[in-house]
Amino acid sequence: MPIPVDDPADPRLADFAAVDPVRRRREVERAARAAGFLVAEGTLAVRRLIASGRPLRAVLVDEVQHAALADDLTGVDVPVYLGSRPLIEATLGYAFHRGAIASADRDDGTTVDALLQGARTVAVLEAISDLENLGSIFRNAAAFGIDGVVLDPRCADPFARRSIRVSMGHVLVVPWARAAAWPGALADLRAAGFTVAALTPGAGAIPIGTLAAERTALLLGTEGDGLSDPALAAADVRVRIPMAPGVDSLNVAAASAVAFHRVAATIAE
Repeated sequence: MPIPVDDPADPRLADFAAVDPVRRRREVERAARAAGFLVAEGTLAVRRLIASGRPLRAVLVDEVQHAALADDLTGVDVPVYLGSRPLIEATLGYAFHRGAIASADRDDGTTVDALLQGARTVAVLEAISDLENLGSIFRNAAAFGIDGVVLDPRCADPFARRSIRVSMGHVLVVPWARAAAWPGALADLRAAGFTVAALTPGAGAIPIGTLAAERTALLLGTEGDGLSDPALAAADVRVRIPMAPGVDSLNVAAASAVAFHRVAATIAE
């Protein structure tokens, strides 16, 4: 049975307290990482969090989403708190229209070696700092069957709340690993049998539809400057998305969707 709550300052809801005039969002995220937990917001993200098998800490829902998640919550051996929508928003510190939120123990992904085992296509991200773009890339990876995501040391935390929310919880199920060395990790990918394809609109790039490789590591760069010169130099090939004249590039999240779809189609063929 759910446990009714009516006080946003209830210490049992401490995992969910997020933003107020004193505590900035980044400070809250750092505190959660240091304490070893993550927070998933929204019914789909909570459902995927439960399905991921990560040890849950607590769940907070309103009446509507408690009913929607009834099957998923069956057998869940953590407190399930039931509050009104205003109570949830007051706890979080911002407008929230999803009615379901859960916390769980976090991990730091897998290892690069483990991620590559059996994989045919992986995304490799360099310096992606925007959490919405990061979450969108993970959602796109799930949509188009990318086997895993490798992050360079400068990429943002994929388990930040906004990343989880934007990914619709897919960041909780798509395998990911953080490379310890950069761009040295690209040589490791090549040694594992992957063709490292750098997505760039620059000169010398071939249309992505012409790329043919048994195993592909698709390299995507930061939102502003694109891929660094060392990363480009370490790639086997440069690929581009053909676009209409006068359009130089796409947002990295949009570009990832197009590129993942094209690579998936090539494999299917």
